[in-house]
Amino acid sequence: MTEAEQLARQEKRQEKKQRKAAAIRALKGTRRIAALTAYDFPTARLLDEAGVDLLLVGDSLGMVVLGFPDTTAVTMEHMLHHTAAVARAKPAALVLADLPIRSYNNPDDALANARRLVAAGADAVKLEGGLRQAEKVRAIVDAGIPVCGHLGMLPQRVLEEGGYRKKGKTPEQAAALQEGAEALVEAGVFAIILESVVASVAEKFTRATPVPVIGIGSGETTCDGEVAVVTDLVGSYPWFVPPFATPEADVAAEIQKAARAYIGRVQQT
Repeated sequence: MTEAEQLARQEKRQEKKQRKAAAIRALKGTRRIAALTAYDFPTARLLDEAGVDLLLVGDSLGMVVLGFPDTTAVTMEHMLHHTAAVARAKPAALVLADLPIRSYNNPDDALANARRLVAAGADAVKLEGGLRQAEKVRAIVDAGIPVCGHLGMLPQRVLEEGGYRKKGKTPEQAAALQEGAEALVEAGVFAIILESVVASVAEKFTRATPVPVIGIGSGETTCDGEVAVVTDLVGSYPWFVPPFATPEADVAAEIQKAARAYIGRVQQT
């Protein structure tokens, strides 16, 4: 393949990613967005075949896949590994990959690591924070990579904040959320994840924000859509289920049932 052909193929792939992000943004005001996390090939394929709009390769994998106490131990190597696995499913859904903690300390690092995630198969990347992240968002967007923002409770700051705390409880917090959203939108995000925000504040925030707001723990119908952690949805991580989660299955029980049946069959022969 010639250099010109390689460049043309790369541009075609980039245009496809841009179209996917634009399609998510265009859902604002039309219908609600259904997003789920995915960390591996089979889960991504199953969720995509079910018709999910967006697959988030979230750094939540640190807890529900790798067994860490929070997301602060997740590295770029972890994210690249799991992003590549999800991308191998070749989903029609947009593949959104988290930039993990310490991977976007400055605009240059943010862009370099965003490019690594895209090379692994991500269609877009996500980072946490508002005002102080705007310059980094702009650098990534200017390079042709779609970016999703993340406001409200920020899991990567759990240690410095001393825990997971609901946001939007005061007028000052609500105003800061909106100010952060305005900075992110101006920098070029196509959507914003809003995590663990008081429902009434989330509803006003969503109405005031021109890009889709995808909620988690911010009220059931207050935002333009929802994202759920897949292990919460299917019940495969029973040791902790957030109070706002709505399990639709009990996979953990089915796995144990199948394992016990197998053990019994093997040991009795």
